[in-house]
Amino acid sequence: MNSSLSRSVSISGVGTSDFSKNSGRTEIHLAMQAILCALDDAGIDPSEVDGLSTYTMDNVPEREVFRLLGGKRLKFFSRTYEGGGAACAPILHGAMAIYSGVCDVVVGYRAMNERSWYRFGAGVHRDVSENPLFETTNFGWYIPHGLVSPASWVAMAARRYMHDFGATSEDFGRVAVGAREFAATNPAAFFYQKPLSLDEHQQSRWVAEPLHLYDCCQESDGAVAIVMVSAERAKTLKSKPVMIAAAAQGMCDDQQLMTSFYRQDISALSEMKLVAEQLYAMADLSPSDIQTAILYDHFSPFVLPQLEVFGFCDRGQAKDFVRAGEHLRCGVLPVNPHGGQLGEAYIHGFNGVAEGVRQVRGTSVNQVANVRNVLVSAGTGVPTSGVILSTV
Repeated sequence: MNSSLSRSVSISGVGTSDFSKNSGRTEIHLAMQAILCALDDAGIDPSEVDGLSTYTMDNVPEREVFRLLGGKRLKFFSRTYEGGGAACAPILHGAMAIYSGVCDVVVGYRAMNERSWYRFGAGVHRDVSENPLFETTNFGWYIPHGLVSPASWVAMAARRYMHDFGATSEDFGRVAVGAREFAATNPAAFFYQKPLSLDEHQQSRWVAEPLHLYDCCQESDGAVAIVMVSAERAKTLKSKPVMIAAAAQGMCDDQQLMTSFYRQDISALSEMKLVAEQLYAMADLSPSDIQTAILYDHFSPFVLPQLEVFGFCDRGQAKDFVRAGEHLRCGVLPVNPHGGQLGEAYIHGFNGVAEGVRQVRGTSVNQVANVRNVLVSAGTGVPTSGVILSTV
């Protein structure tokens, strides 16, 4: 793979709003709060921003962000489809725009009132004949069978994974317990000082078998932003630069949107495997070079096959990995040290990018020792993306 893009662009600023269940602010307000915080972190004047990148299911138009920033000339703006699967796409697109000379300062952002204004977890219940576009019409194949929500769609793949490899509900619970252990020591997390026991996980109500309540991510209000510049310029700014060692997107193998039920293997996450192959090739790294991983945990069952496709364990062996506690604070690969979307907040994966930046900088509240490279993944079960962030 042509890896000339690798390490040519840096993340030099990161900012967030608070995370809550009722922000009491508009999404554009949250976005501007996070973006201005990120620009201040980088030491860059808002008027210098000439590129913006986000992804769909965001209600914060780029033109309004740019206007409120007092921008002068916006030369690049991108919005990637696929919702949370695009969480790392702004990093790839921003890096390409800067490396190619299209623009100099790109801000990536996500802002949402996903608890107080609307709820993704509610799924699709309306009469799709009222809106006969492809995506809504496609749901007509699933809704009659009771598959109306993201939890029910993931439950199908989770049950198949259990059947094939002997994983149990307790194994999914170990992922959730690990996330809450980190969240309990993260003041920014909704579940700060609220750890979860495996017994509490098992006693929580079913949402869609085999998913318990605590296997499902939160619905949160909040915003996150990052600032990208060239690696050369990053050396002159006030915060420690974080190198974009690799960034990639992936879609393959009869891909659908969380309902790829016609594949030969519905739990293998082949789109994420494609991303993994590109990331390691571009960064010239291997799984053994990664000190911590930020794995998209909208639902805990999908963390297990991610551990496998990224090469941290063999296919079917992730259950043994979590049973041994290797994903925990003292394990060989701490996973989601911010608490993830299960424990910190669900900001559609972009809070995971922020945690990756903090880990490389050495400023996380749950800092992993001797971090050189951090893997960050985006949504699973959908067309997706990922990045590797590095110190050099």
